[in-house]
Amino acid sequence: MHLNRVCGTFIHDVMDTNALAVLKLLVVGILVCVILSLTVNPWMTKGLSATENINVESIPRRPSVALCNETQLLWEMEMCGEGFKQEMAYVDPQNWCNLTHFISEYHLFSQCTETNAERINCYWPNPLVESYIIRIHKHFFFNCTLQQGILVDPPDDTLTILILIPVFLTLAMIALVVWCSKRSDILA
Repeated sequence: MHLNRVCGTFIHDVMDTNALAVLKLLVVGILVCVILSLTVNPWMTKGLSATENINVESIPRRPSVALCNETQLLWEMEMCGEGFKQEMAYVDPQNWCNLTHFISEYHLFSQCTETNAERINCYWPNPLVESYIIRIHKHFFFNCTLQQGILVDPPDDTLTILILIPVFLTLAMIALVVWCSKRSDILA
């Protein structure tokens, strides 16, 4: 009985401590909600209703965005393309399908189109730039299709070995598991 009373008092003291902490948190939470509702709510409800007069001059204007000048964009793409064509004149036409022979020239062409498009306030890539790049590809790389070799089955001996090895390994593993499970009394 004495032990129960001691334990009961101990549990009661812990519960009182926890209840006090919960009560403190509840009071602090209520105070925070009241303070926030008093300060934030007027800011949120300061918007205009449909019946109020709107002063358009008080609304800040967005900075004007320059539109893409497509004529200038096409001219700039032609300039980039001309530079690429001049550089490609130094590459043997037989090597036009091998990117390692003209990767730096192609990089400069791509960088030129991107830089000029952004400079004249056009996004990159866009349909005009893409169509120009496709024209360049058709001019220089029209005959650069991937040629896949004809796939041939391996010789019958190799194929037989490649099939039988996994089959025998699977059978051996099954036999090993069965053998070990039958001998579990000895191995344990």
